[in-house]
Amino acid sequence: MPRAGLDRASVVAAGADLADEIGFAALSMGALAQRVGVRTPSLYKHVENQADLNRAIATLALTEAGEAMGAAIQGLAGRDALAAAAHALRSFALEHPGRYAATVSFEPLSPDDPLALAAAEGLRPLRAVLQGYDVAPEQSTHALRAVRSMFHGFASIQSTGGFRWAEDVDDSFEWLIDLVDRGLRSQS
Repeated sequence: MPRAGLDRASVVAAGADLADEIGFAALSMGALAQRVGVRTPSLYKHVENQADLNRAIATLALTEAGEAMGAAIQGLAGRDALAAAAHALRSFALEHPGRYAATVSFEPLSPDDPLALAAAEGLRPLRAVLQGYDVAPEQSTHALRAVRSMFHGFASIQSTGGFRWAEDVDDSFEWLIDLVDRGLRSQS
C-alpha cells in the first residue's frame, strides 16, 4: 500500500535509511520504491533520477553529521571539543554507514549547490574546534583538512570492519584524539 504524504524529503529520508541498511552502493530506485510502497515511476515525482537521490542523501548526511558535531561541542573548547566532535562524527558514521558513505561520493556542482552549502555548514563545528587552538590563520585550512581526514578515515575504516586487531578500537580512537590534540597544540 502506498505511503500517504510522500514528498521529496520523505523519499530522501527513506533512501538514506535504506542505504544505512543495505549499503549506499546497493541503493536503487526499485528498492526504494518497494520500501515506500509505490511503483518505481512514482519516485520520479520527487527525485529526478538515481543521481539526484544520491546527491540529496549526501546533502542530508552532511547536514546531519554537522548538526551532531555542533551539538556535541556546545560549551567545550580545546581537547574536550576536539574529542566531542570526533566522537560525534565517528558515532554518526557507525550508526549511519550508508548515508555516511554518500558524503564522499559527490562534488558540488556550484557554490550555491545544496551539497556545497551542507558541506560548508557541516565543517563549521570543526572550524569552531580549531578556534580553541592557536593555529595561525594561514594554516587553518591545512589544520581543518588534517583533522577531518584523520577522524573521517578512522570512522570510514571502522564502519567497513577494517580494524580486526586484538587491541580495543575505542582505545585506538582515544589515542588518535590525543595525537591530533598534541599536534594542534604544537602549532602554537
